[in-house]
Amino acid sequence: MSVKKVVLLGSTGSIGTSTLRVASEIPERMEIVGLAAANSVTALAQQVKDTGVKHVGIYNPEKEAELRVLIPADVQVHVGLEGLIELARLEGADMVLVAIVGIAGLHPAFAAIAAGKDLAVASKEILVMAGELVMRAAREKGVNILPVDSEHNAIFQCLDNRGSSEAQNDEISRLILTASGGPFRMMPIEELESVKLEQALKHPTWEMGRKITIDSATLFNKGLEMIEARWLFDVEMDRVDVIVHPQSIVHSMVEFIDGSILAQLSTTDMCFPIQYAVTYPDRLANDLKPLNFSELGKLEFEAPRRDAFPAIDLAVRAGTKGGTLPAVLNAANEVAVDAFVEGKIGFTDIWQVVEQTMDAHEWNAGETLESLIAADEDARVLAVGFL
Repeated sequence: MSVKKVVLLGSTGSIGTSTLRVASEIPERMEIVGLAAANSVTALAQQVKDTGVKHVGIYNPEKEAELRVLIPADVQVHVGLEGLIELARLEGADMVLVAIVGIAGLHPAFAAIAAGKDLAVASKEILVMAGELVMRAAREKGVNILPVDSEHNAIFQCLDNRGSSEAQNDEISRLILTASGGPFRMMPIEELESVKLEQALKHPTWEMGRKITIDSATLFNKGLEMIEARWLFDVEMDRVDVIVHPQSIVHSMVEFIDGSILAQLSTTDMCFPIQYAVTYPDRLANDLKPLNFSELGKLEFEAPRRDAFPAIDLAVRAGTKGGTLPAVLNAANEVAVDAFVEGKIGFTDIWQVVEQTMDAHEWNAGETLESLIAADEDARVLAVGFL
C-alpha cells in the first residue's frame, strides 16, 4: 500500500487541522505535500514547520511578505487564486483536499480534476454551485470525487462496492441525511425572531466555524447538503430526505428499494470521514474513540420542522430547478448570514432574504463555470438590496 500524497487547501480551518491530525497518525499512508490558507499566516507557518512541505499557498497577496519571513527560504510560496490553482496541479500529488470556505475553491477543484488528481471535497460551494459540471468533469477524467462531510461520507460508505452507478442508482429509494436540529430544535416558532448571535453559535454537538454553525441553526447547512448529495450520488432531489437526529451518532442512511436501510455510525469526530476519504477503498486502524452503545442509551429521530425552518424547502426548490438557482441560494445565504452576524438583520430574516433573492433572480441553465460565478455575483447584489 503506497503513501497518498495530498495537497490541503484550507489548512488552518477546522477541517484542515483535523486533516493534519489524520496525516500525523497514518504517515505510512498519507503525506501532506502542499498547504494553503487565506490569511492565517502564523498558523500556516507553523504547519509548514510541522509537515516539512516545500509548497505553500497564501490566498491574500497582502500576506505574502509576512509569510515568507516565517518559513524556510527553500519553501515555494504560491500566491492568490492562481497560487491555489498551481497547488491543485502540483506534480507528484495524488489528491487535493479542498476545505476552503466560499467560492475560492471552485477553480482549484476543476484544476485538480483536469490534472487527473482525486478530489476530496469539504467545501460545500463546489458541489452546491457546480455539482453537475464537477461530476461530469470527474467522469471524463476518470478521477474520484471523495466526500469529506460526515453526512456524505456516511452515504458513500453505505453505497460502497455496489457495482455500476446506474445499477446503484436504481436500487436507491432514499438518501437520508441526518441533522442535529441545531440549538433551536425545540424553540417555539414565535421565539425564533428574537434569537441572538451568541445563541446561534452554540451548536449542541459539533465544533465548527462561525458560518457553518449559523447554517446549522437555520438548517441551511442541511439544505446545502441535500443539493450536494443530489449530484454526488446522481439522484433526483425528491429522493434526498432529512431526519433530525440530536445525538449526531448516525451520520446518514441509505434506504433501498427493498425497504432495507444501511446507516453509518461513529462518534462525532471529523477525523473519521477524512481518514476514509484519503485511504479509500482501504480501512485503517486508528486511535479515534469508538462507539460504546451501552453508554449511548438511546438514539432519537424526528421530522424537521419545515414550517419553522424553511431552509430545507428553499434548498429543494433550488436543487430541483438546478442551473444557476443553487448558486443563488448559496450566495444569498452567505450575504444574509454576514448581515445577521453584523446585527443588520434578525435571525428569521436570513430565510426571507434568500427567498426574495431566489424570486428576483433571472434563471439560466448554468452550463459553464463562468455563468455560475456570474450568478453568484448577481445574487449577492440582489441580496444586499433585501437587507
